[in-house]
Amino acid sequence: MTTPLNPFKQTLADKRPQIGLWLGLADPYSAELCAGAGFDWLLIDGEHSPNDLRSILGQLQAIAPYASHPIARIPVGHGHIGTTLIKQYLDLGVQTLLVPMVDTPEQAADLVLAMRYPPQGIRGMGGARASFWGRNPAYVHEANAQVCLLVQAETELSLRNLDAIAATQGVDGVFIGPADLSASMGHVGNPGHPEVQTAIVDAIARIVKAGKAAGILTPDEALARRYLELGATFVAVGLDTNLLAKTTSALAARFKSGVSVAPASQTY
Repeated sequence: MTTPLNPFKQTLADKRPQIGLWLGLADPYSAELCAGAGFDWLLIDGEHSPNDLRSILGQLQAIAPYASHPIARIPVGHGHIGTTLIKQYLDLGVQTLLVPMVDTPEQAADLVLAMRYPPQGIRGMGGARASFWGRNPAYVHEANAQVCLLVQAETELSLRNLDAIAATQGVDGVFIGPADLSASMGHVGNPGHPEVQTAIVDAIARIVKAGKAAGILTPDEALARRYLELGATFVAVGLDTNLLAKTTSALAARFKSGVSVAPASQTY
């Protein structure tokens, strides 16, 4: 048995655009359905969806036969709880993590350490499923090179520190969170506000200038294509929950009066 290479990390380094889908239904059955659609990556959301370690494991197993790369977002990245969650997610076999609310380069540096075994980091020994339950003894020597860290910049403070966060060695990409960023800027529920969009455009340029991959989520096709043109490398273009809500509401509305159609966009 050999330690799997991380193809997503390599494509980011090669600056090849990667198109993704957000998974919030917290179910292996729906995850497998989405895995067959042809997206480059799928984000299993542990922050705003009812996921736990077992449900994440089930989704990893469901996605495994397909080409889509599974990424998992932990609910929190700071402090002892964050370090523990990072260890547990990596032990499940997740190679790429998305961490919310990273506001400073110090926080980013702590995350880099948490994702790596000593002497490069502080990850606790015990690879479990990731090492095929010890059947791959090389895992503990090779895992550090295959982990991929994506940090979320989604506050005004994170934008002030963006250059330093992006320059942090071991950070592979910076993901802009439009919803929380708009709230931080005083435009709650309005990520399309001109001030927010100006900040996003500037942030993408700064991340790219630092030589790191820029990421974002938007189900607005025109916006997604614009972000890709601006240099964003990993872009999520939809959410399973939003797709289901929109489609079911639209279907019901075609046959019944008084049915509200779900909003066209949703961002996390």
